Amino acid sequence: MTKTLKEKFSDKLVNAFLKNKIISPIPSKFTKKLTEADKFRKLCESKIKDPIIGFKAGGTGIPLMKKLKEKEPFIASVFKKNLIKSGKKVKINKYTLGIEVEVCYLIKKNFFSSKGKISNKNVSKYISHMAPCIEVVGYRQKRKGITSFGDLSSDFGGNIKFLIGQKKKFKKINIGNLKTNIANKKAKQSVDGNTSAVYINPINSLRFILNKVKKDKINLDKDFYVFTGSTVGVVPIVKKGIHSAKIEKLGSVKANIV
Repeated sequence: MTKTLKEKFSDKLVNAFLKNKIISPIPSKFTKKLTEADKFRKLCESKIKDPIIGFKAGGTGIPLMKKLKEKEPFIASVFKKNLIKSGKKVKINKYTLGIEVEVCYLIKKNFFSSKGKISNKNVSKYISHMAPCIEVVGYRQKRKGITSFGDLSSDFGGNIKFLIGQKKKFKKINIGNLKTNIANKKAKQSVDGNTSAVYINPINSLRFILNKVKKDKINLDKDFYVFTGSTVGVVPIVKKGIHSAKIEKLGSVKANIV
């Protein structure tokens, strides 16, 4: 059977994902609109044998959403190979967009048997732990900048690696207004942020992801992570080396950019 153009490009991107390669850009008809990009992402994800360990939200900053005329953030699956321990090495290339500081939640597997919509009232009963994390974001294509959420969504959500700090048992804190920071001492670079930059509150982002997972009828049948989006925007990596991030009341996490 002859493969469609969509199939061929998804094969190329999957190969780039598995072998850490860079390919020519995917045609914009598969990536420009988020609805099309989502279909392309799901096609690519279906070809990965590595286990899914969670989901990420991207584009959770309201100013960026308005600038790109997007209605909501985007979602992507996160695979086991893309989650590493704090302090580990992350290899970058010239199509890496930057680095982010995020709030991450560990969700109990009983979420998959929950009925109805996830709301602010019931979401906390499904949260097991929370942690600070770093995400390195970028493309597997010769592409720079962000013209639409579809650009990132279609390329495995723009996820290169996640690094998680120490997990803490979940308790209700004012998660919607915590100071955050990421710094690279070598480069004398320090960027402050706040959890309020994440869809007004990371809990909103968490709800958004969980309801999308429900809508798509996904069942991992295990505890899983939700990465809620950046508290600092996309911070350019100006110099390689140790990047240290911290979130007030949650703790710290490091990435060694090489």
